[in-house]
Amino acid sequence: MTSADAATPAPSAHERLLNAAYELFSKRGIRAVGTDEVIERAGVAKATLYRHFATKNDLVLAVLQRREELWTHGLIEAQSAQRGSTPEDQLLAIFDVMHDWFQLRDGYEGCSFINVLLELGVDHPAGQACVAHIDHVRDIVRSRAVAAGLTDVEDFASSWHILMKGAIILAAVGDLNAALRAQRMARSLIEAHRPANLADTDEAVV
Repeated sequence: MTSADAATPAPSAHERLLNAAYELFSKRGIRAVGTDEVIERAGVAKATLYRHFATKNDLVLAVLQRREELWTHGLIEAQSAQRGSTPEDQLLAIFDVMHDWFQLRDGYEGCSFINVLLELGVDHPAGQACVAHIDHVRDIVRSRAVAAGLTDVEDFASSWHILMKGAIILAAVGDLNAALRAQRMARSLIEAHRPANLADTDEAVV
């Protein structure tokens, strides 16, 4: 064992299970993957799985939470914040981040929240969790729209999210430049939600 190996602790059983489930569910869906396959991939005993996750649904919910940490906050929110110096720039940078993500064909699996929602339905506990996670993406857009001084923030965030999800679907069928096209439409959406400027007000008075 090298000093580097000794300095890096092995992943816990909980992490191995979560990582295995994350990979399998993302690639093949929830129903197609059984707990036995997760156990085998993680290299743990069945009792270990149920000690950490009492049911498969608990494991699915944990995977969705991990997805939010990695994708919503770690990728979309954090990286777009680094690429933009203003709220508007940070909004538009979301599509730059997505464009880079789309190019990673081995690491691109679409939107897990939409995939699970469509697979299990909105009435399923995991489907309800997906609805909440999807709204957290809109929270990022809402907060930046408010900071940018845009109007009708709820409408703006919903329209912006349509562009994001539309780009994700098109990328899944091979359009690797979908995010750049969505970004061009996003610029028009920003313009449509700017408050009326003083010049417009003066013209209205005349």
